[in-house]
Amino acid sequence: MVQANTAFIGLGVMGYPMAGWLSRNGHKVTVYNRTPEMAARWVEEHAGELAQTPGAAAAGADIIFVCVGNDDDVREVVLGEQAVMSGIKVGALLVDHTTTSAELAKELAAHSQAAGCGFIDAPVSGGQQGAENGQLTVMCGGEASHFNQAQPLMACYAKAVQLMGPSGSGQLCKMVNQICIAGLVQGLAEGLNFAERAGLDAHQVIEVISKGAAQSWQMENRYKTMLAGEYNHGFAVEWMRKDLAFALAEAKRNGTELPVTELVDQYYAEVQELGGDRWDTSSLLARLVSRINTQTDNKG
Repeated sequence: MVQANTAFIGLGVMGYPMAGWLSRNGHKVTVYNRTPEMAARWVEEHAGELAQTPGAAAAGADIIFVCVGNDDDVREVVLGEQAVMSGIKVGALLVDHTTTSAELAKELAAHSQAAGCGFIDAPVSGGQQGAENGQLTVMCGGEASHFNQAQPLMACYAKAVQLMGPSGSGQLCKMVNQICIAGLVQGLAEGLNFAERAGLDAHQVIEVISKGAAQSWQMENRYKTMLAGEYNHGFAVEWMRKDLAFALAEAKRNGTELPVTELVDQYYAEVQELGGDRWDTSSLLARLVSRINTQTDNKG
């Protein structure tokens, strides 16, 4: 693999290990994080350099990766003062791993083209565990030539990297991913709750049904922590609601009906009311348990 000069903007639970995989694979990595202490810690643990601004990180880099929180965060680090676009060189490639709106992806593609640069929207799936293990799935939008340039580097932290179409297509594909996950997690929560209320050993239930048609990644990786009431594993509810909002807004634009997604989004709002902003998405079970406890208390 040809070693590249890269920048990585955003060292949260996803970006931190992703940037680490680039460094471990021999690429030169300059990092920037809005919390400087996190960037300093990353540099202590990995071979790389620290920049004081996104623009300084991007200066001289062949490929700039961004992985932050939402549309506004991306605009701040890419288009704001001392941001990526202030330092990016002609011919460089910007890859945005943030889950954003498809409209922002198209906006960034236009800005990149005006600056003589390439752009790939590349949201990821697999959560913190996938990032740490280098087993993410990356859904990309953009031109094939730009994708081919970025794909070998994304392979450092991903098990699957796919070009879905023009700019914005990666974000649209990620919306499909979140639509499917929402229904799966709610179904798993209902099944586990039903099993326990019916007097079954829920662990035994999963042991047998996970060998059949009900099997899913969520079932295999989340049922034990769900039954234990542990919800600090993976993707937070507040971020899931952000992603579902993108999907629901896009559905209004293209005329798609998403009744299950709308319902599960409301359920996540109830989880937030329980104080679960930062609980992981499997906390839909906590909502069901809370409702049962409330009903029992009211009867008492």
